[in-house]
Amino acid sequence: MAEQLVNMRVWRGDAAGGEFKDYRIAIGEGQVVLDVIHAIQAHQAGDLAVRWNCKAGKCGSCSAEVNGKPRLMCMTRMNTFAPGETITVSPMRTFPIIRDLVTDVSYNYQKAKEIPAFKPKPKEADGTRRMYQEDIDRVQEFHKCIECFLCQNVCHVIRDHDANKPAFAGPRLFVRLASLEMHPLDTNDRIELMKQKAGLGYCNITKCCTEVCPEHIHITDNAIIPLKERVVDRYYDPIAKLLGLFSSKNK
Repeated sequence: MAEQLVNMRVWRGDAAGGEFKDYRIAIGEGQVVLDVIHAIQAHQAGDLAVRWNCKAGKCGSCSAEVNGKPRLMCMTRMNTFAPGETITVSPMRTFPIIRDLVTDVSYNYQKAKEIPAFKPKPKEADGTRRMYQEDIDRVQEFHKCIECFLCQNVCHVIRDHDANKPAFAGPRLFVRLASLEMHPLDTNDRIELMKQKAGLGYCNITKCCTEVCPEHIHITDNAIIPLKERVVDRYYDPIAKLLGLFSSKNK
C-alpha cells in the first residue's frame, strides 16, 4: 500500500495554556496513532512531548484522547478512521497538563499509598498455605491492569469535580482494593478505608470505566459492586447491626 497523507490535530501547550495545531503527514500501512505522533515529532515538531514505552499495549504510558475518546495511542490503528478524516489527539482531561500530550498522573500513585499492603495469614501446620483455584481465578482478572489510567480519566466523579480527588480513589484503585480484599490469604481489613477515605460511595456504577479498559477488566461488575456490598454488609445491614449491638452489650 502506498503512503497516504493524513490530517492530524494535536494539542500543544503546557499548564499555562495551549491550543490545537494541525499537521499533515504521510503514513504507511499498519501504522497506529503513536507511529504518526512519532513521525510528527521526528519531522515537523521536534519539541512535541509524548509519553510512551512499550508500544505493545502493556505499559499504559501512551494514554490520550483520540477524537475525544480515551485510548492507548499504540493500540489505535490509523485504518480505523475514515479517509480524509482529521484525527484529533489531546491529553487526558482529568489530570493536570505538564506539556503537550503528557499529563501529571501522580495523583493515582499518591492514592495508592493509602491502601494497606497484602498481609498473608499464618501458614498451616505443615508450613504451606492452601487456596481454592476458584478464589485465585476471581482475583486474577484484576492483575491484568496496566495502569493506563483511562478508567480514572473518564470517571466523572474526578473528571468533572476536581475537588473530589482527595476523598475519592477512583476505579483503578478500586480494582487494586478488590485484588487484595478478595485474595483468599489476605488478612488486612480495608472496608472502613473504602467507605471513609477511598470514597467508594461516590461511585454510581455508570460503567464508563469498564467501557474504556484496554484489558477488558470488568471493573464495575467484578470489583466495584462486590466492594460496595461489603461496605453495606458492614455498616448498613440491619441484622448485622443488631448482632453487633447484642455483642457489645454482652462484653
